[in-house]
Amino acid sequence: MMALKFIDLFAGAGGLSEGFIRAGFKPLAHIEMDNYACDTLRTRAAFHYLKEHNRLDIYKEYLQNKQEKENGSKLWEQVPPEVIDTVIQSEIGKDTINTIFKKIDELKGNHEVDIVIGGPPCQAYSVAGRARMGKEVENDPRNELYKYYVKFLEYYKPKMFVFENVLGIRTAKGGKPFRDLQRLVGNLGYKIDFKEQIASEHGVLQKRHRMIIVGWNNDTQLHYPELKAEECQYKVLEDLFSDLPKRKAGEGDLCEPIRYTKPLEDMFYLNKSGIRNSAFDFTTQHIARPNNLNDREIYVMANKKWYKDKKQLSYTDIPADHQKHKNKETFLNRFSVVNPDGVCHTVVAHIAMDGHYYIYPNPKPTTDNVRSITIREAARLQSFPDDYFFEGSRSAAFKQIGNAVPVVLAYKIAHEIKEQFAHELH
Repeated sequence: MMALKFIDLFAGAGGLSEGFIRAGFKPLAHIEMDNYACDTLRTRAAFHYLKEHNRLDIYKEYLQNKQEKENGSKLWEQVPPEVIDTVIQSEIGKDTINTIFKKIDELKGNHEVDIVIGGPPCQAYSVAGRARMGKEVENDPRNELYKYYVKFLEYYKPKMFVFENVLGIRTAKGGKPFRDLQRLVGNLGYKIDFKEQIASEHGVLQKRHRMIIVGWNNDTQLHYPELKAEECQYKVLEDLFSDLPKRKAGEGDLCEPIRYTKPLEDMFYLNKSGIRNSAFDFTTQHIARPNNLNDREIYVMANKKWYKDKKQLSYTDIPADHQKHKNKETFLNRFSVVNPDGVCHTVVAHIAMDGHYYIYPNPKPTTDNVRSITIREAARLQSFPDDYFFEGSRSAAFKQIGNAVPVVLAYKIAHEIKEQFAHELH
């Protein structure tokens, strides 16, 4: 069977795409507006090309010699330009859509687009977004982005599409945009189904709830992918973090390759999930952000509370002289410890601002050893493989990770869809 071809809209750092590539799909184009996320996608496109041609030594050398503040051009120059050109840096809107179509048409040649994937930015549908933006959220242009997603379906007529979003998409604005989405794709001849998927039930060590909407052409036997929930028997600290070197706040380097502290055979989950793949004996971006003494003192309190009561510290429990926010009504859990003995709470883009919501679990906390999680630890919570490199600054990397679809969940969806296509074509 020929590799099925897809386009990834609002691609971000490529979590959804990575899952589809792992399942054997081939990307024709990634469309993304953020500069750093596009750089990450270009670097990953180069990785996949080099892997396919048994030349991963070039990528390995790139990671080992990478310097901070450099983009990936030293790597991109070593692969054919059409590989890098699959990343289209552009906003998706009425002024740009025809130019995007033209670029994709050039890239795809005679190939059909079998599937369109992606999730429009969801600030307007998310609880946090609504809380932060208040009334403004109603007029946010991002509310309308689903209509442009539909235009890609209209133009390319794929057999199937996967649309990922926050749960709030169903209820935002009284459910009007969601009903409109159903109507629009129905008019194009697609059946649609949607289900809440919880990442921790699908091999990801994170309790991420997302709405996965899938549509398929009426004339096919395709249907919503059947994702069987698995029980999670792994623990974040032991199974996901324990082979990375210890870090204190502010320690680590953005580009430094770091050796693992345990052999792969001792890390069953990392092996099974493909996070620590055996291509390289090192990873990168194991950097912890610096914290001032006030925050580290709060981290100590949060860890003590967690290890004593298995509860998160409430902002109202923090001594007044340590409280730096006036808001004592909402976001009282803004200092939270990552659960060492189970799965983590949802990783969100706010991790780019500070790490207070992702305090590294430490049973013997002192102001010297407490910290928030590193870029690599956050990437692992999203099940990105250890050879994935997030271009840009530390904040840019955290933001890309927080916005991503977990790779292992994406793979599970893609694998199930591929099986359907195989039946459909026979």
